[in-house]
Amino acid sequence: MKVSVNWLKRWVDLDLDADALAAELTAAGLEVDTVTPAAGAFTGVVVGEIVACEPHPDADKLQLCRVSDGGGELLQVVCGAPNARAGLKMPFARVGAELDGGEKGPFRIKKAKLRGVESFGMCCSARELGLSEDHGGLMELPADATVGEDLRAFLDLDDHVVDIELTPNRADCLGIKGLSRDVAAITHAQWTPRAIEPVSPALDDRLDITLADSADCPRYVGRILRGIDPSAPSPLWLREALRRSGIRSISAVVDATNYVLMELGQPMHAFDLGALKGGITVRRGRKGEQLTLLDGKVVDLDEHLLAICDDAGPVALAGIMGGLDSGVGNETTDVLLESAWFAPATIMGKARDLGLHTDASHRFERGVDPEGQVAAMERITGLLLKICGGQAGPLLVAEAPEHLPKRAPVNLRLARLNRVLGSDLDAATVETILSGLGMDPVAVEGGWNATAPSARFDIAIEEDLIEEVARIHGYDQLPAALPSGELTLPDLSETRVPGDAVRDALCAADYQEAITYAFVDRALLLKLHLEGGALPLANPISSDMDVMRTALLPGLLKALGRNLRYQAERVRLFETGKVFLQGEGLDEVERVAAVACGPALPEQWGEATRKVDFFDLKGDLERLLSLRGLVGSVRFTPADRPFLHPGQAADVWVDGQLAGWVGALHPACQKALDLKVRVLGFEVDLKVISNREIPSTKQISSFPSVRRDLAFLVPEAVAYSEIDALVRELAGTLLTDLIIFDQFSGQGVEKGYKSLAIGLILQDVSSTLTDEVVESVIDRVVKGLETRLDAQLRGSPCH
Repeated sequence: MKVSVNWLKRWVDLDLDADALAAELTAAGLEVDTVTPAAGAFTGVVVGEIVACEPHPDADKLQLCRVSDGGGELLQVVCGAPNARAGLKMPFARVGAELDGGEKGPFRIKKAKLRGVESFGMCCSARELGLSEDHGGLMELPADATVGEDLRAFLDLDDHVVDIELTPNRADCLGIKGLSRDVAAITHAQWTPRAIEPVSPALDDRLDITLADSADCPRYVGRILRGIDPSAPSPLWLREALRRSGIRSISAVVDATNYVLMELGQPMHAFDLGALKGGITVRRGRKGEQLTLLDGKVVDLDEHLLAICDDAGPVALAGIMGGLDSGVGNETTDVLLESAWFAPATIMGKARDLGLHTDASHRFERGVDPEGQVAAMERITGLLLKICGGQAGPLLVAEAPEHLPKRAPVNLRLARLNRVLGSDLDAATVETILSGLGMDPVAVEGGWNATAPSARFDIAIEEDLIEEVARIHGYDQLPAALPSGELTLPDLSETRVPGDAVRDALCAADYQEAITYAFVDRALLLKLHLEGGALPLANPISSDMDVMRTALLPGLLKALGRNLRYQAERVRLFETGKVFLQGEGLDEVERVAAVACGPALPEQWGEATRKVDFFDLKGDLERLLSLRGLVGSVRFTPADRPFLHPGQAADVWVDGQLAGWVGALHPACQKALDLKVRVLGFEVDLKVISNREIPSTKQISSFPSVRRDLAFLVPEAVAYSEIDALVRELAGTLLTDLIIFDQFSGQGVEKGYKSLAIGLILQDVSSTLTDEVVESVIDRVVKGLETRLDAQLRGSPCH
């Protein structure tokens, strides 16, 4: 929220400059984003008046103006502004004045000659003074402005704008009134709230207001104004206040509603009374109803949206935006003013669902002061009568007090406060802080019962009050102390592979850890055929983060693509995290996934460059699975998944459970994601792959090992995992290792078969193996492979 420091000072007796104020606010939990001057850096600019105008003798679009700058002598000035005219008062830069030239730096006004005519000064637009982007003509000043007065003093431009990043719980600071109270407490200054005088009605015009859904809108205050001047301009002080708050001036009525919004934090709305049919009803929308909003957007209403209706139908979206047909226009002379309190839960998220964000919805969904509607109505009534004239009717109040928030006292114990903060604050200090925040502390035994102001929805428990005392007293004033207490370390199971070990193994395999959002774009899941079971978000933070991820792969592919766009050729990323699958309930599954593309190895002289392939990823996954020790079984079977390349992907089975997959991304998915390189990856469930044997010591044999190499012809359909399992079963405990060192198919090999060469490492811990023992093992393996897998031994065993 942007706040003028000078506007704030009208509510607080403040003796701080803008930077010091920003530091105090930030230290108290109201983080200041920026501090900027309210106007450009200029000097020598005064209020000037054009006394006479005549055409330039040598230029159709220029005029010769006689300008009074308060010095007694009229100055000749050449001006090209379309609104230059006799009697106009505007900013005038005298000769010698210095203006801010932006990137070009400051420049000085000099006596000049334009088209052969001398010019002594410059009539200025708002943009030339850094007051706005408007460069369509001269900045027009009020007729009662004193000619010759310094413009900075006249417009109070020696001011700064503080932009505060408010957290959602501090909606009370979304107006000068609430913010100034906090500033007064923080700086120990006097708070002087504006006295708002009630307006006596000059008319008795009324209309019926019905709260059909009183729980959603327990208070609605209206008032009729008749005979206002629709052409009345907003006074310059009002336009300046809005400009410094980052709000564009539109018309006197709209500007007044925005001024009250910024001053009191209460959103207001004005209806064209002539466009309303009958009374006002606050109710839920109905299916089939439509409303065209002030911005031209057409909204389909339903029972989830709260609407302001007349007898003909909806005329505004409650707490969000008014309707176009009932809005105040250039011909409006009679208006109905609205000041209401809507339950935050009713408004929350509705504007975002419609693709909108308004000042009103921003405040209503966080909560506005439920006791501020009448004061806001009196304030805007007084403003409009002064600016636009007209006559006011009586206040029209409809309310359901039972649905309004109740202010309950909260007990604060001094001993508890000092124990939590580690401080030694005395009762007088704490009571001064609470009183400064408007908490109305009442002394009780051991502390106080404090009742928060009606706008402070964030004060509900004792800890809230402790936080308030801490931030106003100053976090930097609290003693620094290390926390004490006993920490209980969790029991770590030795039968599970720790998550850190998984991450360390992948880092050792030259992968980099990535952390991606658990929210993803449904369109991305659709491209990968992973949309099944996706959980939609009720209030997504953006349109491309509208569902929970069903796999880690989409986020990793998005990160990989981003790296490729930054000209990274070799990308290897992994992530551990939860995926979310919606079925009968919601399953949260912990997984680990990795993706890779580009060269298999970093560029070097010792190895020829080759692209990463299926077996590289399968090897990385097998090394990860080796953390389990020798327990259980692991096998790979051909995978049929729509996002994987057929024939270049496998399902991973661990101990008979499907753990995940490994393989190459399907070319169609690769094209849909605009990935120009081949991408491979794997994704497995951590719970399934984390079972491991308890680490234990085993005797190392002091006797020599024996290796026997065998070459077989086996059917193409036989997977190596089947051979591995069968050999280990047949060889028994003497087999210490089994390797495959050759695979071949094609010329010289019978069609439908492939040639595999395996090496068996045999060793006994108690004796040297004899040839008879070794040959019996080999014979048992050969016969088993021949009979059970239709293998054919090629040649004789090699010794």
